[in-house]
Amino acid sequence: MQLLFNRPSSILLLLLTLTLILTFHHLHPFLSIPTLISLALVVAAAAAAYLSANRSLPILLLNYSCHLPEPEHRSTFDLCEYFGMNSRRYSDESADFMRAIYHKSGLGDETYAPPYFFQADPEARFEFAVVEAEDGMFSTVASLLLKAGVAPERISHVVVACSMFSPAPSLASHLVSRFGFPSGVKTYNLSGMGCSAGTVGMDLAAQILRRSTGYALLVVTESTGLNWYYGDNRHMLVTNCIFRVGTAAVLLTSDAAARPAAKFELLHTLRSHHGADEAAYNAAIQTDDGNGGIGVALTKDLVRVAGAALRSHISTIAPRVLPASELLRYGWRFASSMARGEMAAARAHVPDFTKAFEHMCIHSGGKAVIDAIGRIMGFDERVTEAARMSLHRFGNTSSSLVFYELGYFEAKGRIRRGDRVWMLAFGTGFKACSTVWRALRDGSMDSDSPWRGCVHRYPVNLTTRAPKVGKI
Repeated sequence: MQLLFNRPSSILLLLLTLTLILTFHHLHPFLSIPTLISLALVVAAAAAAYLSANRSLPILLLNYSCHLPEPEHRSTFDLCEYFGMNSRRYSDESADFMRAIYHKSGLGDETYAPPYFFQADPEARFEFAVVEAEDGMFSTVASLLLKAGVAPERISHVVVACSMFSPAPSLASHLVSRFGFPSGVKTYNLSGMGCSAGTVGMDLAAQILRRSTGYALLVVTESTGLNWYYGDNRHMLVTNCIFRVGTAAVLLTSDAAARPAAKFELLHTLRSHHGADEAAYNAAIQTDDGNGGIGVALTKDLVRVAGAALRSHISTIAPRVLPASELLRYGWRFASSMARGEMAAARAHVPDFTKAFEHMCIHSGGKAVIDAIGRIMGFDERVTEAARMSLHRFGNTSSSLVFYELGYFEAKGRIRRGDRVWMLAFGTGFKACSTVWRALRDGSMDSDSPWRGCVHRYPVNLTTRAPKVGKI
């Protein structure tokens, strides 16, 4: 009977029981009251069992960790200059182009380069990619399990998201081997998802955990080393200037007993795919440059495609998260513009999402992407601060960057119990993905936070440095 009274559906079940008693009594007046009650309880118990079997369990984020590489792996502008000069693979025009992109990219001088940057041989080799992946994954998972107090044998699912490096055995198997996860663990390896892989992985883990109690380890990383581009295609050279090393590990659970220790509860997820549009599909794509070089081309359509994907995405998520007052205000403004025949103005209207979220972790794909999102959404510098500062401190670490942004909010002491956090990311394909969280306790800077030792210097004044023109 306890099941009937400890869920929101308990009132409905009670009404169902009473309705059944009255119905049976009307149809079969010769049955005794105890018999009627017994029949009604059997039906109600069956309904309760059905609801219990099909219920969605709450998804809790116990904790997370972000990788902080060793200080000697910092990627300064001078290091990039030296690496380019030492490789002797770039024309003067390409070198000048990369300098210009670097200086207006929004990256600072404390991001981190892949291991092969610091080898005598500048060639990107497979073994260096393995070192890069394992260094980030092993350190973050070890730190996460330790501070969460969860033993490896309790992990029921492992999800690894890495777009550009997919060895065999898989990266998920690397983790199983290193940490000794149980033989019954279910592993998933996501590749090719681009900078949305982390939010895609969270959605996948949530879908799995909603059906049965368990613990899911999500590891989000990227391989920058094997994907360094040597050539003169400018769309591909951009990736050399903005992508840097980073990894995040996240521990999710559907175990209600873990709620007191959890940091966040998942409220919503949304994934939208715009690959049916050719321009969207080709906006960010790995391909041959025509001269035998392989690289990821970030085309001129990327910012426009991201803007269009964002507008479509928010039209779906808005009714789920915005208060009725803001939806009505937006509807009135839209209808008024349409009535005046101002079609462009009507399309430009967007709801005020600061009414739905106290904090926003917008994937820092680059300064231009952040600027575009801020302009479309009407966000001020305060809203996009975490995205800009994370890009400056760590560069574009691909899909793990939203967790560096979450770490920024916690390190600043801005997250309070009950606050809502929106994680928004874009990926190749072209995809837009959202996860919405509610804080279960006040946030603070963890002992392994990548912001420890530097957050006091942020936010910094991001001014465009004049590029130094020279030859590589």
